[in-house]
Amino acid sequence: MTAQDFEYVCRFVRDRSAIVLDAGKEYLVESRLSPLAAQLRLGSVGDLIGQLRTGRDAGLGTRVIEAMVTNETLFFRDVQPFDTLRRVVLPELIRRREAERRLSVWCAACSTGQEPYSLAMLIREYFPALVTWHVNILATDLSAEVLARARDGRYSQLEVNRGLPAAFLLKYFRQQGGVWELADDMRRMVEFRELNLVREWPSLPRFDLVFLRNVMIYFDVGTKKAILDRVARVLRPDGYLLLGAAESTINLADSFRRAEELKGGFYQSVG
Repeated sequence: MTAQDFEYVCRFVRDRSAIVLDAGKEYLVESRLSPLAAQLRLGSVGDLIGQLRTGRDAGLGTRVIEAMVTNETLFFRDVQPFDTLRRVVLPELIRRREAERRLSVWCAACSTGQEPYSLAMLIREYFPALVTWHVNILATDLSAEVLARARDGRYSQLEVNRGLPAAFLLKYFRQQGGVWELADDMRRMVEFRELNLVREWPSLPRFDLVFLRNVMIYFDVGTKKAILDRVARVLRPDGYLLLGAAESTINLADSFRRAEELKGGFYQSVG
């Protein structure tokens, strides 16, 4: 892969997904695109980029973006946010929504589904009364490939070993050979949809809770501001925004304040 190839991929990925690849990340491009080049029976990553440059195969561009996007995820990631959800945030939202008996959650950049399914299991396990409510968990990602995996609800032994309590594994999954399959009723709690955060959004409902964890770190400041501004418009005034441990709205959005009394990266609307 030449320096010109690397620069082209950086521009291509940024234009399509707003993800910024820093100088010196040639190794990352090579490692992410080499399997795709091999799958397409191309001699090298350079050959793959050459084919991408022609623009003749729109599907190839999609596959390149999907290969370059980080899909690192695990069940109940970081633990603390889910503990705060269980102890404070969900009980508070349930109290406020008692009259309407509706709860709407959006998990943005959901990858292969571990985050929304963690939430679904938490709700079923600790708030069984919500079975009579209309609970909508919308999970979105820009990658059709990872969404297909998420809908399938099938995970390897390694994946279920990462963060999933043993009691939940035995209660909500069944083993099929070397794969663990999530129960149908759990899968039905989550609606998966394709959505690119930096493109035009489809019409969305107002949400009580928005997960936007560990994705903003890949964007430049302007993109972060634009996304947070749009999130503010779909979050209900008394709802919660949940960011990753290394993320913040400071100097990015005046419409949010950190909920200092809560642990785990929760924010609320200002005003």
